[in-house]
Amino acid sequence: MRVWKRFQTELPSIMSILPEAFDWLGNPPVRGFLHRPENAIHKTLILTHGAGSNCQAPLLVALAGKFAEAGFTVLRCDLPFRQARPLGPPRPGDAARDREGLRRAVEAMLALDPGEIYLGGHSYGGRQATMLAADSPLLVRGLLLLSYPLHPPRKPEQLRTQHFPRLNTPAVFVHGARDPFASIPELEDALRLIPALAKLFAIEGAGHDLGFSGKTKNNELPTKILGAFQEEFPRLTRLL
Repeated sequence: MRVWKRFQTELPSIMSILPEAFDWLGNPPVRGFLHRPENAIHKTLILTHGAGSNCQAPLLVALAGKFAEAGFTVLRCDLPFRQARPLGPPRPGDAARDREGLRRAVEAMLALDPGEIYLGGHSYGGRQATMLAADSPLLVRGLLLLSYPLHPPRKPEQLRTQHFPRLNTPAVFVHGARDPFASIPELEDALRLIPALAKLFAIEGAGHDLGFSGKTKNNELPTKILGAFQEEFPRLTRLL
């Protein structure tokens, strides 16, 4: 596990590659924003949001810009529950359709570029990505999971790990050391259930938002996440 200290600096210009609206028809449709790199490396990252947010979340926007600068094609997409309702959390019956929405996002990106596909998300979105990958181990090359909601706050007995023993897709977890949805030791224990290679990066002093909300942002975070991704995934996927 690596611990990163928080930095507060001026936000760099990460939107030099302007996104375009993306709408892929179907059931469910895929809707969001596509970041096309100037010099594509034929790797695609799909990012989605948490239960109370959407694909315009500041962290997702910043990450998409940073990865696009590095040559990734990036899709920020709204899950089907958010397409249906602009506000409010997902309902209990939404999860299966949200996972199907992620599957269709993968299909849409493969139609644009049949290179490597990576799937990522914050909180609820990341959890749905892991569940989809557990059911479809060859769907994507790897997972980027931000603030995985291991359990509800103050309810550590309600673990969301039933699918972890079936997760055979390499994963990088990025987690705040003060996140009420899981402590770092709790998440370390949970990752031992995953048969695939998984790496945990802890953000010192950060909560569930990873220090990237409001007026004060951990503006070094997108660069750190990109660096971890580029460093770890060649190692994590070397046996695939």
